Amino acid sequence: MTKPPAIIAIDLPAGLLEDLRRSVTPIVTGGDPAAVAEVLPRAEGILCSALFPLPAELLDRAPRLRVISNFGVGYNNVDLEAATARGIAVCNTPGVLSGAVADLAMALILAVARRLFANAAYVRAGGWSRREPPPPLGWDPAGKTLGIVGFGRIGQAVALRARAFGMEVVYHDLVTDPVEGLEDCRPVSLEELLETSDVVSLHVNLDPSTHHLIGARELALMKPTAWLINTSRGQVVDQQALTAALQDGTIAGAALDVLDPEPPAPDDPLLAMENVIVLPHVGSATVETRAAMRDMAVRNLVAVLTGRTPPSCVNPSVLERAASR
Repeated sequence: MTKPPAIIAIDLPAGLLEDLRRSVTPIVTGGDPAAVAEVLPRAEGILCSALFPLPAELLDRAPRLRVISNFGVGYNNVDLEAATARGIAVCNTPGVLSGAVADLAMALILAVARRLFANAAYVRAGGWSRREPPPPLGWDPAGKTLGIVGFGRIGQAVALRARAFGMEVVYHDLVTDPVEGLEDCRPVSLEELLETSDVVSLHVNLDPSTHHLIGARELALMKPTAWLINTSRGQVVDQQALTAALQDGTIAGAALDVLDPEPPAPDDPLLAMENVIVLPHVGSATVETRAAMRDMAVRNLVAVLTGRTPPSCVNPSVLERAASR
């Protein structure tokens, strides 16, 4: 029996790729868009990064495509409406990276609270050895209010960590039902969250409703002493408005694992600001988490191509339609 051809647009360990060959015919392209576009017309599946763009016009060139398996939680790289209309299942890897991203968000909160990056730079530049004045004192997280925008798996994991450090947690989400173990976390409007929080941490999916969710108006509501943490997607924040708010002191600072665009231009003003921490989108960058993500992405791909239910599908109606035929 001919095995369905599937584009492999991310690096896979040799052992996992060999396992994959039992069920599909892999077409290894790496992340090169031109190489993917060339073989897309004959592919029935694609395993790609959640940052690999698959707009409707590219899907038009893939008449045999049945599944897009994203390596990552986000799926804003795919035109979901177009994929669903074409009967293409879109899969992602939620859950397995929640802990790693939550750890990073909490690490950034602690880093800005204790001014870790500023103090490390002070030592590295020789300030300590020259007995120069150190950076200003930090602040205790205990007793401060953390506002979490988006209270899904990752937002809840951040809340658990923040409560362990004695922070009060408020959150804004479409769902406001009490969460077991986090009953003391209070749902509030976005406006109240921004006005009352000492730290605002973003954990929403990127879609039309969250694009530039945080702009000039929202930043102006925040305390001048507050910090913004973003480990979700860069486009959730109006970066031009954020730059202006940081330059004029509307907020105290920002710690960002995601930007718009990525990577930033070398002359991006955010990179030169002392009150900004920028990381290269490393929220899931642990050995264990990346391995779990690869495994789940492969299982999603193989499941759809062999007529089974994948671990995670964001448009399950496609699977239901296929099963009813």
